[in-house]
Amino acid sequence: MSQVSQEAIAAEKPAIDVLDQLIKPEIQDSLNVLVENLPKLAEMVTFLTKAYDFAQNVATDKVLINDFAHGIGEFVKPVVDKTKNIAAAAIEAGDRAQTETATIGLFGLLKMLKDPQLQKTLRFAQAFLTALGEKQQAK
Repeated sequence: MSQVSQEAIAAEKPAIDVLDQLIKPEIQDSLNVLVENLPKLAEMVTFLTKAYDFAQNVATDKVLINDFAHGIGEFVKPVVDKTKNIAAAAIEAGDRAQTETATIGLFGLLKMLKDPQLQKTLRFAQAFLTALGEKQQAK
């Protein structure tokens, strides 16, 4: 058999396989469903294409990416600054507590109870413990 006739047979075989498949009733039913839903499928493909194009434009837009990064930086900066201040205060308090050797007596505690920061902390601790207790009772 010549090379040309082998290629012709090979080209016809997939066509025969496709025709065999088209004869099957389940394939015909599937094709009917596809044909009936072609308008919806075309609409979905159009929407997905537009969404893909939009995502592609957003992902490659350097100005938008820079603006987004700058916006996130402005949002995060106050949180970072506050965290740094709290960490610095905690380090300073730890250093002071290690160097201070005076004993805190009963009158020292009573004097400390008047401190607004201590009152705020005690109110928070009380509210936290109350909320925690309520959560545990709800279980």
